[in-house]
Amino acid sequence: MKSIERNDHLEGVLRLSAHEMATLMLLRDAPIDIGKVTADVIALRRAHLVKLIESEDGKLRFVISANGDAVLRALEAG
Repeated sequence: MKSIERNDHLEGVLRLSAHEMATLMLLRDAPIDIGKVTADVIALRRAHLVKLIESEDGKLRFVISANGDAVLRALEAG
């Protein structure tokens, strides 16, 4: 009988859809108002790649987090 190897080294690996990656790239340059949130933004927040902030004008906006910026920098280096 053939043994099947498990891919335990892949546990905890971040996996993003193309839409989530595109959203992350857009957020690097422009925050998104809370009223324009999408499922992709919510997924990125759950992954700690974007965060919610209050801007100077008192509006809540999603912006890229330090973790999100690190992901994009790693992709640029690859």
